[in-house]
Amino acid sequence: MSSLLKISVSVIFIFTSLTASGGDPYRLRAGAAESGTGYSCITRTGFWSSFHNQALLPYINTLSASVSYEDRFGLTELGTRSAGVIIPAGKSALSAVYSNFGYSDFKRDMAGLACGMFLSKKLSAGVQVDYFSQRTYGEYNSYSSVTCEAGIILLMSENTRLGVHIFNPIPNSLRKISLPTSLRTGIGTYLNTSLYASAEAEMTSGNKLILRTGFEYEAVKKIFLRGGFCTEYNSFSFGIGFLVKIVQVDIGFVTHERLGITSSASLIFKMHQ
Repeated sequence: MSSLLKISVSVIFIFTSLTASGGDPYRLRAGAAESGTGYSCITRTGFWSSFHNQALLPYINTLSASVSYEDRFGLTELGTRSAGVIIPAGKSALSAVYSNFGYSDFKRDMAGLACGMFLSKKLSAGVQVDYFSQRTYGEYNSYSSVTCEAGIILLMSENTRLGVHIFNPIPNSLRKISLPTSLRTGIGTYLNTSLYASAEAEMTSGNKLILRTGFEYEAVKKIFLRGGFCTEYNSFSFGIGFLVKIVQVDIGFVTHERLGITSSASLIFKMHQ
């Protein structure tokens, strides 16, 4: 009876997680600041660039580490825990990230190593190698897979960036487990010294086109207000962030038209060089 209960809970959990993640459950989301802008962030410099666009890594010139937690719909079983470190190295930067999603009977883990660098004054690029694993209750329900992702950032002007990011360009015929492929393109601009706005589009294999838009506004020095919208599930986002000495605290919220609110919190530690 106990085994049947565990199997039932796992099946319900898997269905819910797939529904909540827009058909691409393998790429775990991270970063409360990114959450607050509706994940319209492939042109926005931020610590969690390794989850969104590795070409942004060389823009971070301070040794940094962070932890993040996403509480999806108030269910502990749907929580995502993430951690990472960024090491700047001249015109390039290295990053290592790890993320865990789920609970004891259903877990997804992701680990990535990335490098981003400036190719010229107006162009940067980055690449990341990803390792994914999934463990489900039962004897034969575990697997792992390796893939990669890459991105570029082009400075169109002093205040405007164009970004492109691709995940899993490797044909699924070369692996035992199929992973979705996604392509994101976007543009972001500083409308003034305090307001950054962005818009992007994402296409994932087997899914409809998703559009996102978001903004970040520095209301007062070192205090940021954020908002965004995503056409997937007509989702609105909002959040706040503030910097206290070497620690940046971010909180974000994402709505879902049927399932409720997902909240996120991140702590970023910036070690000044």
